Order: sequence, then structure tokens, then C-alpha cells
Amino acid sequence: MKLADRVAALEARVTALEGRSAAEAPAAEGELWVLEGLRARHPEPGAVVLAGSVRLPDDRALEWQEGLETQALLDRDWAETADLLGALGHPVRLALLQRFLGGATTAAEAGTGTTGQIYHHLRQLVAAGWLRSVGGGRYEVPPQRVVPLMSIVMGAHR
Repeated sequence: MKLADRVAALEARVTALEGRSAAEAPAAEGELWVLEGLRARHPEPGAVVLAGSVRLPDDRALEWQEGLETQALLDRDWAETADLLGALGHPVRLALLQRFLGGATTAAEAGTGTTGQIYHHLRQLVAAGWLRSVGGGRYEVPPQRVVPLMSIVMGAHR
């Protein structure tokens, strides 16, 4: 096979591989390294862990993790989380959070709509702890909320 043919075949294979989604990609050895570590630390009935290492567009680098054993999570009063999750239950609030994570710092930078509407949503996000005022009319997603928020959004797409 000529070199040009080999290169063309290789380029076609790379293009095909790049077009695959993560779910279609072949499993790599040790791909479940997070689960393997979790099982080693928490055998049956297991545990749930949220973790992330994130660098945001504003250059904040965040590393965060929290875990809870299965039974402790099942024993919690899930109804207590309704207000926290409810604050995320509006497309404008989710868009605001996404914009603040993307680098916006003020309501004017993050919002679309009337000032009254934006501040209504900001108040709800602040009350639930998904957003905090840092003074001077600026807001940010608290560091301890970044990975949980991203996990909720990621999990909603599964």
C-alpha cells in the first residue's frame, strides 16, 4: 500500500473515531477508575460521590468532592432539598447560573429581560445558596456549589 493511501486510510479512521460520542467509544482499560476506587473504600451497599476538578473562564480553579454512604443518603429527608432544587427549576435561573459560571459578574452582564425580572431570579438563587453577592453589585456561584451544580445539569442529561 502506498504511503498516500495509508495516510488517507488513517485520516478516515481518525475522522470516524472523532465522530463517535463518548458512549460509543470503546472502553479503555481502567475506564471505571472512579468506581473502582469508590468500591474499594465503600463496599456494599456502596456510596454516592460528587467530585470535580474545574477551571472556570474567570480562571478560578476548583477541586471539590463529597460523598455519602448509600444508607445515609436513603435515610435523609429528601423533601428538605425541594427548595434547593426548586430554585434551579426555571430556565432563566439556570441561564443566569451558566452565565455567572461563564464569567459574568453583574446582573447586567448575566441577565436578559427587565431589571425587576432578573433581580427576582437572583434573589431566589441567593436565598437557595446557588449564588452569592460579593459586593458592588457583583455575584458568583460559591465554590462549594460549582461541582454540585454542574453534576445536576450533567445528570439531567443522562
